[in-house]
Order: sequence, then structure tokens, then C-alpha cells
Amino acid sequence: MADILFIKTSSLGDVIHHMPAVTDARRARPGDRLTWLVEEDCVPLVQLHPAVDDVIPVASRRWRREGLMSAAVLREMAAFRRTIQARRYDLVVDTQGLFRTGLMTWLAHGMRHGYDRDSIREPLASMFYDARHAVSRDLHAVERNRLLTGLSLGYVLQGAPDYGLDRGALREQGAAPYAVLLHATARADKEWPVAHWIGLKDTFAKYDVDLLLPWGRDDERERAVRIAQGLSEKGLSRARVVDRLPLDGVAKLIAGASFVVGVDTGIMHLAAALGVPLVAIFAGSQPKLTGPVGPGPMDIVGTRGRAPSVDEVAQALVRVAP
Repeated sequence: MADILFIKTSSLGDVIHHMPAVTDARRARPGDRLTWLVEEDCVPLVQLHPAVDDVIPVASRRWRREGLMSAAVLREMAAFRRTIQARRYDLVVDTQGLFRTGLMTWLAHGMRHGYDRDSIREPLASMFYDARHAVSRDLHAVERNRLLTGLSLGYVLQGAPDYGLDRGALREQGAAPYAVLLHATARADKEWPVAHWIGLKDTFAKYDVDLLLPWGRDDERERAVRIAQGLSEKGLSRARVVDRLPLDGVAKLIAGASFVVGVDTGIMHLAAALGVPLVAIFAGSQPKLTGPVGPGPMDIVGTRGRAPSVDEVAQALVRVAP
């Protein structure tokens, strides 16, 4: 049995895109122990993957916010180093390819694998690896993760991506039908205007479902409230803002949805992974390399620099959820 450490820390969409690689690894090497190093906020989601034996949390984002030279952060960083070095791994695979994750890879004991310098955005990360692999940057992120992992662990990819998540096991039985509107994203250029969400009122009214609006930050909650109030003022009173949820709770919420309409955000990729009917709205990024990939019906509208119209999204919704 080999001990394998995967390093894919963030962001949420990147973490979800790594899940099929973990599924591949379990199938190809069923007796190995698989550990995943990930940002602390993503731990509840990673723990839902049945192939993951252990999770090592890291708080690099919070450490940067709190100040890397503060006494409390320095103590946490020292504890993290002790944790990552407490076990010797046979293989360490960094599918993130950033300088900071390369440094984490270097801290770990074991044969270190990663992208070569021409395959990543931060070429200096490659200096931390013992084995460097060429993987085209023109491939979708899911395939890049799968290919690098296969090259590192010594197997050939087979079949379509499998995220390892069981929608049926996650969804709440007996819940009233609902849809999820993913309006929130960390980048302003990826947002879809509040007026456009409200403009979908007639299309939403065709479905006998409640409309749930999740959020993560205070400004996102305010945006959710504006959308719900706007739909209500237009005569559709079934939209409501849900309580803030941890990521495993978000996964359960998404799993039970009749459909999801969402901007380019990490949770949108969770809908694709679970096979929930999905309309993905792109405005500030290109879907070719990081768009949703999954087994369910989906339609991608818009691209970087050209947000879709209300009619485009409405027509896409009718296609995926007739």
C-alpha cells in the first residue's frame, strides 16, 4: 500500500475540478491511502469524496489576511509544517501548480510530482518537484488534473470524469421542489445584473418550485435580498434567501435542486459535478478551459466580455429543464 498526498488547496472550483482525479486514483490503485491537503474552508466538501482517507487543512488565505508575521499565525504555520512532515509519503502530487503550493509540496517528505515550467502560470513552482510533467495548458482544468495525476501515479486515463459524489445520498428526501440561483461571485466582472435575474420572472413562474438564493459574504446576502424582493414586486413571491451554510450543507442544497442557474463561481461547478440540470452564465471568463463539466443536462451561455441576455438564459433554462 502506498501513501499518496494530493495538494490542491483552492479555490472552490479548482478543488471540485480535482475530484475526478481522486476518483481515477482510487480506481487505478485501490489499496493506496489517499490524503488531500486543502484550504480549511473546503475541508467539509473534500470529506464527502469517498476515496479520500484523510484531509490536511491549511489556512494560507486566512494567514495572509491576519498577517504572516503575527505571533498567532506563526504558531499555526509551525503546527502545519509539523503536520505535513509527520508522515512520509510515497508520492506527493501538486495539481495546483502555484508557487505557494509548490512550497507546500517541498515541505512534504516523498517523491514530489508536478507540472513542468511550461505547463503552469507560475513557472517557479516547478523547481520544488522531483518529477515534472508536461500537460497542455489548452486542456480543460478537469483533464489537466486527471492527466497530471495519471502521469504521476503511473496509469492511463479511462472513461469520463467522475467526481465521486452521490447526488442521491446527499439530497434531502421529501423536500418541496426548489431551484437554486447562484448569483454571487468573488469577481465583479463575473456577476450578472440584478435586473437580469428579476427579468427571468416569467420563465421561473413556469416551474412549480421555490427559488433559493444562497450567499457567503454580507454583500452577497444584500444582493440576494434585492433579487428576492425584486421578483416579489414583479409578482413572484417564491424566492427566498437561505441561511449561510458550510460547504457540505451547500452540496446537500445543490443536490436536492430541480435545477440551478448560476454565474461562474465554485458552487456552480458543484452543480455540474452532481449532475443537476444547470444553466451556467459566463461574463468575465471563458468557459472553454474552466467551464462546468458533468453528467447532467447543462447549457453554457455568454463568455468573457459578453454577458448573456435575459432571453438567452431563459431559453437555455427551457432546454435543460423543459
